[in-house]
Amino acid sequence: MKRYVYINDDELSPNLYCDNRISNRKYTLLNFLPKNLWEQFSRFMNQYFLLIACLQLWPLITPVNPASTWGPLILIFAVSATKEAWDDYNRYLSDKKANEKEVWVVKQGIKKPIQAQDTHVGNIIWLRENDEVPCDLVLIGTSDPQGLCYVETAALDGETDLKTRVIPSACMGIDFELLHKIKGVIECPNPDKDIRRFDANLRLFPPFIDNDVCPLTINNTILQSCYLRNTEWACGVAVYTGNETKMGMSRGIPEPKLTAMDAMIDKLTGAIFIFQIVVVVVLGIAGNVWKETEARKQWYVQYPNESPWYELLVIPLRFELLCSIMIPISIKVSLDLVKSLYAKFIDWDNEMIDLETGTPAHAANTAISEDLGQVEYILTDKTGTLTENRMIFKRCCISSIFYGNESGDALQDVELLNAIASGSPDIIRFLTVMAICNTVIPMRSKSGSISYKAQSQDEEALVRAAARLHMVFVNKNANTLEINFNGAIVQYDLLDILEFSSDRKRMSVVVKDCRSGKIFLLSKGADESILPCARVGQQTRSFTEAVEQYAQLGLRTLCLAWRELDEDEYRAWSSIFKEANSALVDREWRVAEVCQRLEHELEILGVVAIEDRLQDGVPETIESLRKAGINFWMLTGDKQTTAVQIALSCSFVSPEPKGQLLLINGKTEDEVCRSLERVLLTTRVTNSEPKDVAFVIDGWALEIALKHYKKAFVELAILSRTAICCRVTPSQKAQLVELLKSCDYRTLAIGDGGNDVRMIQQADIGVGISGREGLQAARAADYSIGKFRFLKRLILVHGRYSYNRTAFLSQYSFYKSLLICFIQIFFSFISGVSGTSLFNSVSLMAYNVFYTSIPVLVTSVLDKDLSEGTVLQHPQILFYCQAGRLLNPSTFAGWFGRSLFHAIVVFVITIHAYAYEKSEMEEMSMVALSGCIWLQAFVVAFETNSFTMLQHLAIWGNLVGFYIINWIVSALPSTGMYTIMFRLCRQPSYWTTMFLIVGAGMGPVLALKYFRYTYRSSKINILQQAERLGGPILSLGNIEPQPRSLENDVAPLSITQPKSRNPVYEPLLSDSPNATRRSFGSGTPFDFFQSQSRLSSSYSRNCKDN
Repeated sequence: MKRYVYINDDELSPNLYCDNRISNRKYTLLNFLPKNLWEQFSRFMNQYFLLIACLQLWPLITPVNPASTWGPLILIFAVSATKEAWDDYNRYLSDKKANEKEVWVVKQGIKKPIQAQDTHVGNIIWLRENDEVPCDLVLIGTSDPQGLCYVETAALDGETDLKTRVIPSACMGIDFELLHKIKGVIECPNPDKDIRRFDANLRLFPPFIDNDVCPLTINNTILQSCYLRNTEWACGVAVYTGNETKMGMSRGIPEPKLTAMDAMIDKLTGAIFIFQIVVVVVLGIAGNVWKETEARKQWYVQYPNESPWYELLVIPLRFELLCSIMIPISIKVSLDLVKSLYAKFIDWDNEMIDLETGTPAHAANTAISEDLGQVEYILTDKTGTLTENRMIFKRCCISSIFYGNESGDALQDVELLNAIASGSPDIIRFLTVMAICNTVIPMRSKSGSISYKAQSQDEEALVRAAARLHMVFVNKNANTLEINFNGAIVQYDLLDILEFSSDRKRMSVVVKDCRSGKIFLLSKGADESILPCARVGQQTRSFTEAVEQYAQLGLRTLCLAWRELDEDEYRAWSSIFKEANSALVDREWRVAEVCQRLEHELEILGVVAIEDRLQDGVPETIESLRKAGINFWMLTGDKQTTAVQIALSCSFVSPEPKGQLLLINGKTEDEVCRSLERVLLTTRVTNSEPKDVAFVIDGWALEIALKHYKKAFVELAILSRTAICCRVTPSQKAQLVELLKSCDYRTLAIGDGGNDVRMIQQADIGVGISGREGLQAARAADYSIGKFRFLKRLILVHGRYSYNRTAFLSQYSFYKSLLICFIQIFFSFISGVSGTSLFNSVSLMAYNVFYTSIPVLVTSVLDKDLSEGTVLQHPQILFYCQAGRLLNPSTFAGWFGRSLFHAIVVFVITIHAYAYEKSEMEEMSMVALSGCIWLQAFVVAFETNSFTMLQHLAIWGNLVGFYIINWIVSALPSTGMYTIMFRLCRQPSYWTTMFLIVGAGMGPVLALKYFRYTYRSSKINILQQAERLGGPILSLGNIEPQPRSLENDVAPLSITQPKSRNPVYEPLLSDSPNATRRSFGSGTPFDFFQSQSRLSSSYSRNCKDN
C-alpha cells in the first residue's frame, strides 16, 4: 500500500489524510469513567470483590454492613482511577503544548505562521535553526549551497551526534525564491514506525523538472521531534502528520510483564479461593442441617415452618460473604505501591550514578523489581555493553606487511611512517580508503581545526587515524570530497554510496578522481564479506592470518579493498542501481543484489585492527554474578575469535585447564548436525566434572540449529552455563531469549544499541545502557544504567531486597486476612452455624484498610535482612531468591498454619475470658479484634530484620492509634460501640487477656525461630549473626548435600530425537521438597559456598516443545 502526497496543494491533500494533531491520551472526559471501570473490572480479583459487594446489598444474606466491602473497594478503585487520570492529564498537557507550537507554512504562495496542529500532508514547512520538526518532512531546500542540513535525532534514537540530511537530487539548484511555488507529487509507503527506512519517489511538475522520477531515502527526510542544528534554514514537504508520523506510530504502551512472584501469588490466590469454596459448602450444609434439626427446637429462634426454595442458599451465601476476606482486597494496591517505591530506590541510588557522564540509573518499569532477584540467565551484547565502544586504531597489515606489532600502535610505527613519506602506492591507496570510504562529515571550526561527525565509531577511528598519517579528510561539499595528503589537495567526485547493511556486512563508495577522471570502487567490511570478493589470482592468506592474529588479541578487524572501474561498466551498472533505488517494494533487497554485481574482483589492500577496551569493573561484575549462580550468554555480531578473546578477558569463561570451549560450526545441515552432536555428547560427559564448559556458535550454524535441530540445541542450552554466539543478527538474539524463556528460565537481556532492542523487549527483564550508540536500548528497556558494572548492584542489592520484601508483604497480607476469617468461622460454631459475624462492619473495614496495612507497608519497604556490603561480598546468597525460598507453597503453608494457630489462640482465650461473664457481644468482638492487632504488631516486629525510627513509629504508633481511634468511636453514642473501649481499658482482665494472647501466640513462634537459628541456621542466619557480632565469615561450607543421581549412564545421543527429560524437583535451601525446582551440585568451600554447574547430568528441566 502506498500514498500520494501532492506538494503545495491546499485543496487535495488536506482532505485525504489526517491533520497534525497529536493525541497520546488514553481517555476523554466522556469515556473516562466507563473505560476505566471496564479496565479495572477486566481483572478477575476485582470481578470477585464486585460480586461479593453486590451480594452484600441483599439484606437477607449479608452478615455485615455492605460498607465493609464497598468502602475498601471504592477506595481501591478511586486510587487506581486517580492515578490513571493524573497520568492521562499530564499526557494531555504535553500534547497541548506540542499542538499549539508555532510553525511557518506556505499557504497560497505566502509564508505565514500557524499552529502545528493545523499542518496538513503536502504543506511546505519552513524551519529555522534550533526549531523542532513538527511532522515528518521530505527536504526540498536548505540554506547550504550543497543542499545539506544537520539534525539532532536524540528524541528519536537517543544518539547525540548530529546527522546529515540532504535534499533530493531533483531539488538541487532550485532558487530560494521559487521554493514556495514548487509543485509535484511524492509516492511513498503508508505510515510505519521504521525510523531507519523511507523508500519513496519524487516527481516534480514542470517547469521545475520534466517529470523525472527521483528516488528518496531516509537521508532525504527529517522526522518529527528532531531539531535543526547548525543550519540557518530548511524547508520540506509534510508526508506524515499527527499520530501517523514514524514517531507517532512507535508510541504505545508495552504489554505488561508477569513476574515469577506475581504468577506464584495468582496460584496461591486460586488455592485460597478453592479452599474458601470448600469451607463455604461444608459450613453451608452444616448450617442448613442445624437449622432443620436443632434451631427449630430453640424457642428464641423464630424460623417459619415453611420457607421458599431459595432459603437453602441463604446460609451458604452468608458464609461466602463472611469468608470473602480470605482473599485480601488490598493486596494489589499494596504491591503496586511498594513496587513503585522499589523503583524509586533504584532512581535515587547514588552508588549507581555514572560519574563520567552523570547518568543515573532509572527504572522505567515499576512492576518487576522482584524479578531482578530471580534472574537465572543474562544475555549480553558485547560492543558498548561489555566494552567502552571507544574505537582506537591500533594495528594494520598492508600488502602482507604488519605494522604496529612491536610498538602496539601502528600510528607510531617508524616503518609505516617512512613508507608514507616515500609515497608507497599501496599505502596511499590504503589510506585513501580509510579517509573517504565512509559517511563521516568533516566540520571546520572558526579556528581552522577539523572535527568529524560520524554515525559509526569505527569510521571515526579510521578517519582520525588516516589524518594522523597525513591523509586528512578536510571537506565534503555535496558530491565533492577533498583530502589533504602531505599538503596537496586531492579531490574526488562522490558518484554513489553502497550503504552498509547487516546482511552485506560491508559498505562501498564509487568515486571519480577529479585529476585523472578515473572511477574507483572503494570498499571496507568484515573479512568474510571482503576476502571472498578478491580478484582471481590474488593471495589472501596473509590477510587471513592478520585477521586471526588481531582477533586473538581481542581487536576488531576490517578489510579494505578497491577496484578501478571501466566507465562503460559503471554507466551500465549505475542505471540499474538507480532503478533499484526507485523501487517501492523490496528496495533493500534489490539494492543489495545490484551492489553485489559491482563488488567483485576487488584488490585487497589490507586489514585494520581497532581496539575497543573493556569497561571498568566488567570482569569483577561477571565473576560476582556467576558466583550468584547466574549463567551468561554473549550475543555479538563480531567474529568468533574476537568474541572468544573478549570472553576470556572479562571472566566470561575460564582459560584451560579450568575451562573448556566447544565449537559448533558448519555451513550445511550435516556439518552442523555432526558438530552439535559432538558438542552435546561432550557436554553431557564433562558436566559432572568441576569444569567450566562453554559452547561457541556462529550465526549461520545457529540458524540451521534452530531450524532443524531445535530440541537438541535446547538441551545443550540447558546443560551449558555459558555460551558465545557470534555473527548473530538482532532477530537471532530475540530468538535465543525466547528459547531460554520457553524452558521456564528467568532471563535478563542487556545491550546498548538499536540492534539490541528486540532482545531487550523479549526478555523477562530488559536493561539498557546509556552508551555512545544512543538511548534506543535504554528507552526500550525496563531499567537503564550508565555502565555494565552497575548490573551487579541492580541484581544483588535492589533485586534481592525487592524479592525479600515482596515475599513478606504478600504472605503477610494473606495471613492477616485468614486470621480474621478463621475467627469468624470459629464463632459460627457457637452461633448455630448461621453465618453471623462476630465483628461489626466498621471494625472489619478499619482492620483491612488501616490497622493492618500501615505497619507492614512501612516496615517491608525499609527492611534489610543483611547490609548491602555483606550482600555484595557474598553474592551466593542470591540462590535463596532464585530458588523461590521465601515465597512458595511450603512457606505459604507456614503462614497459613500461623494464621490458623493465632486464630485459635485469640478465639479460645477471648471466649473463656468474656463469653461466660455475661459480656456484651460488642465487648467480646473488641477483645478479639484487639488481640489480632496486638499479635500482628508483634508478628511484624519479629519478622523485621533491621529497625529504623520510622519502622518503630509505624508498628507501635499504629497500635497506639488503634486505641485512640476506638476511644473516639466509643465516645459517640450513635456508633453502637458507646463506652465499650473505655470500659475494657479499665478492666485488668482485658490487659491480662492481651498478655495471654501475645504470650500464647508468639511463644511457639519464638521457640521455633530460636530452634532454627540455633540448630538449623541457614547461611543468611549465619551472616546475620556475624554482622551483629562483627566477626568475619571465612567459610560456611556447601549449599546443600549432593543431590541424588537421576541417570547412572549417559544414554545414546540422537540429534533428531533428543532424550526426553522429566521434571525433577530437588530441595534447595529449604526443609521442604517443594521449596524449589532447581538443584545444585556440591562445591568446595571457599569464602562462603561455591556453586557448581547449574544443570549437571543429574539435573533435568521441563522444557516446552516448540
